[in-house]
Amino acid sequence: MTEQTSFFSKLARAMPFIGPSDPLVTVIELNGVIGGGGPGRKGLSLQRLEKTIEAAFKPGSLAAVALAINSPGGSPVQSRLILNDIRRRAAEKNVPVLAFVEDVGASGGYILALGGDEIYADESSIVGSIGVIAGGFGFVEAIEKLGVERRVHTAGENKSTLDPFKPEDPEDLTRLQGVLDDLHDQFIALVRARRPGKALDDPKIFSGEFWTAPKALELGLIDGTAQLGDFLRARYGKDVKVKRMSPEGGSLLKKLLSGGDVGASLFDADALVEAAERRALWARYGL
Repeated sequence: MTEQTSFFSKLARAMPFIGPSDPLVTVIELNGVIGGGGPGRKGLSLQRLEKTIEAAFKPGSLAAVALAINSPGGSPVQSRLILNDIRRRAAEKNVPVLAFVEDVGASGGYILALGGDEIYADESSIVGSIGVIAGGFGFVEAIEKLGVERRVHTAGENKSTLDPFKPEDPEDLTRLQGVLDDLHDQFIALVRARRPGKALDDPKIFSGEFWTAPKALELGLIDGTAQLGDFLRARYGKDVKVKRMSPEGGSLLKKLLSGGDVGASLFDADALVEAAERRALWARYGL
């Protein structure tokens, strides 16, 4: 027996002890309000998530990539940028993507869920809010009472559209409604494109209303009620390997580690406003 034959004989005898590797599913954690945000930069954005998404699709042998979503929405642009990056990589690697809504997958959070080939949610999850909103405040009477004179100079007749220190202009409102309607039409088209074969014929689906998962399933917005861990074990076996991935921590943690001025960050006016806006988004869903 030659040395080469001996080597392959030993390898063959060893093979019964070498079983197939356990299936691997990477999980991209998409937790929070969508958008670049202010000084804290804690929002979900493609810039913040790109490396995480790349790493999730990097392993050579993947059973699937899962999305763990807990978001009340935010920027429609960043929502679509994240969605498109996930879909591009899924097509390149020919890997299925499974989306799981946790507490909330609403508005932009539902756009993230559309990144999945299948969408699941816990029975108590909030799903939907397929609409567009714009809001603000008016201070016309307030500055009059304070004796403040508003001075604004523009180049471009519509540059001061929706100025909160002036009475609302019907023409401004008409233009704003046009923008909101365009964004809403884009949202509806995206839902229909990513949910082929679903009825989606109930007009209230696109009214901005939101529901718990059983009703969302009835309306065709999700494919079932399930929790991520239980679902993956049921589909890929009890030995499935689950590797969670999330973007780096916010700037406050970095400042703590680097000895930066944490107090200035905690009491920064812009950061406080940003925090209030985020709190209001979560509060809309009772969270």
